[in-house]
Amino acid sequence: MQTENKTSPYYRTKLRGLYTTAKADAEAECSILRHALDKIAEIKSLLEERRIAAKMAGVYSDSDPPRKTMRRGVLMTLLQQSAMTLPLWIGKPGESPPPLCGATPASSDYVAKQGDKVAARVKSVEGDEQWILAEVVSYNHSTNKYEVDDIDEEGKERHTLSRRRIIPLPQWKANPETDPEALFSKDQLVLALYPQTTCFYRALIHTPPHRPQDDYSVLFEDTSYPDGYSPPLNVAQRYVVACKENKKK
Repeated sequence: MQTENKTSPYYRTKLRGLYTTAKADAEAECSILRHALDKIAEIKSLLEERRIAAKMAGVYSDSDPPRKTMRRGVLMTLLQQSAMTLPLWIGKPGESPPPLCGATPASSDYVAKQGDKVAARVKSVEGDEQWILAEVVSYNHSTNKYEVDDIDEEGKERHTLSRRRIIPLPQWKANPETDPEALFSKDQLVLALYPQTTCFYRALIHTPPHRPQDDYSVLFEDTSYPDGYSPPLNVAQRYVVACKENKKK
């Protein structure tokens, strides 16, 4: 005859107490980590403010010599670092990702701040239009237009563009393990920054990220390939935005 194992009231109470303590410890640790992340965000914001102030202090007039353009290799490294250090959104249980987290678009009344990086649609020297990586200089609320600088042509022509020609870049990475809905899905049409360039091109999502540190795998539209698309290329969440045009060119 088998004896049924039962937990005595004493051990049930003790076990319940251990669970309660462990839960409280985990919540306290979570609170500390969130506080640390907030401090990191504050430090990054202060550094960005100093960078913008230094840039504005160096603005030259027509009589001054132009600033030295950053070496391309240095620029590419900075863009890669910007993508790697983009903070991961960590929400509370049941909390939805905010606008500009991963594929989540900005609100309709959102205005990008000075120094923010955006995708900007500009006219090239040849007259055709292209999407470039740019930095916001200012926004005029009277005209609803931005002034932006091409990230790859510091000190050259400044572009004045309407809001519809500006797409803000993500400010947080979406976590595929907790917020997959905040990511672009397979075969979705997007604008993605072509590797080692500062231009955005139309592409299809080949594979979304599976882990927080993963990039998108995308297929760029390319008529030089038989099927009209390039082989899969990796692009960080930071540089993938929604494409406003639906039809393939």
